[in-house]
Amino acid sequence: MNALFSDRRDAGRQLAARLSHLAGRPKLIVLGLPRGGVPVAAEVAQALGAPMDVFVVRKLGVPGHEELAMGAVASGGVRVINNEVVASLGIPQRAIDAVTEVETRELERRERAYRQDRLFPDVKNATVVLVDDGVATGSTMLAGLQALREHGPASLIAAAPVMSLSAEAALSRVADACVSVATPEQFYGVGAWYRDFSQTSDAEVLALLEKPKAGKAAAGVSHA
Repeated sequence: MNALFSDRRDAGRQLAARLSHLAGRPKLIVLGLPRGGVPVAAEVAQALGAPMDVFVVRKLGVPGHEELAMGAVASGGVRVINNEVVASLGIPQRAIDAVTEVETRELERRERAYRQDRLFPDVKNATVVLVDDGVATGSTMLAGLQALREHGPASLIAAAPVMSLSAEAALSRVADACVSVATPEQFYGVGAWYRDFSQTSDAEVLALLEKPKAGKAAAGVSHA
């Protein structure tokens, strides 16, 4: 099997080509899921002339079965609960609140580290592209999309260089559009499609976020 991408920057440039129809759209915002999604998002934002920011999502795992999500908390102070999972497992409110408290603390820690003194961007009525470096199960991206819906964007696009077919199907039910470079029938895991899939550091995320936000004025982003 041949790698599709040399690294995340290459993947971002290839993904940007699939999103080129968005260039010049008013109030276009690109959000990267940390950490690996941020370098991909940076390339997309640069190519589209759009501002880029980070969108932190923390899954709320079912107590004792943490791999199963019963909801999520995300940037902007949003909590999303999967009522179907909660009802089917009979999860009490106190358990939901306890997990929420733990994950909110971790979310806030990461927000402070990545965002520092910058406020969460105003995405109401915006075209928002949520980017990751690849989507296997889709659980984190799905939680991010659901949380972003609470902020009232005009259009919400899920984007990643490579997605599994099952994840693409799940994301397409929530996003207004789902964009990728490839959706292999046999997925193997995200890293298998990169020649260099070394871990993205917090320092790299910060450096990318501190770069001037191309096209911020044109996109009409409000940080008030």
